[in-house]
This record gives sequence, C-alpha cells and structure tokens, in this order.
Amino acid sequence: QVQLVESGGGLVQAGGSLGLSCAASVTIRGRVTMGWYRQAPGKQREMVATIISGGGRSDYADSVKGRFTISRDDAKNTVYLQMNNLKPEDTAVYYCYLEYYRMIKYDHWGQGTQVTVSS
Repeated sequence: QVQLVESGGGLVQAGGSLGLSCAASVTIRGRVTMGWYRQAPGKQREMVATIISGGGRSDYADSVKGRFTISRDDAKNTVYLQMNNLKPEDTAVYYCYLEYYRMIKYDHWGQGTQVTVSS
C-alpha cells in the first residue's frame, strides 16, 4: 500500500514563499507521475503541478506558471513544490498525488496540507 506523507504549508503573507514536500512510502518502478492538486472551500479540486519520473515532463496550471516550481528526487521517492509570490487565491488544501500504471491506473493521495495566504 502506497502512503504519501506531506509536509510544509502554513500561513504566509501575500508575496511570500512556502515549500511543500511529499514522500512516498514505497519505491514504484517504471513511469510514475507525482504532483500536487489543491482544493479551496466551495471549489473543485484542481491540478497545480505534476512531474513524471526519470526527468520527464512537468506541467503547471496556468494560474501558477512562473510562480511555482515542481521537482522530485526519485531516489527519495519525494516530490517538492516551491511556491513563490503567493497570492490570496492560492489559499487551499494542497494534496500530494501519485499515479502509475500496471495494466490499469493506480492513484494515491496524501492527507492534504493547508496553505493560507493572507492579503
């Protein structure tokens, strides 16, 4: 069973920075996508950023391009999200995500960590 353990988050003023990290409890061979989604109160969960293992492609939501950077350390089964120039609209619960395929898709979610940006 894959468990995702998140850390980071918290409260920051607009324009500030925060970092998130997420470690998977097991090593999964092959192509693995890890990333971050977020959900603000009253809104649907949305993709923030994803990255593919082995130096693969990363993708960002338009709303965070140029401000957020996703990276990963495959040796540590860990994905990071560096968030700069934070805005109040970035306030949400951020969820770590991991996806891989073994004939069918398997996906796993972290427990979520709160990010609050004050104006």
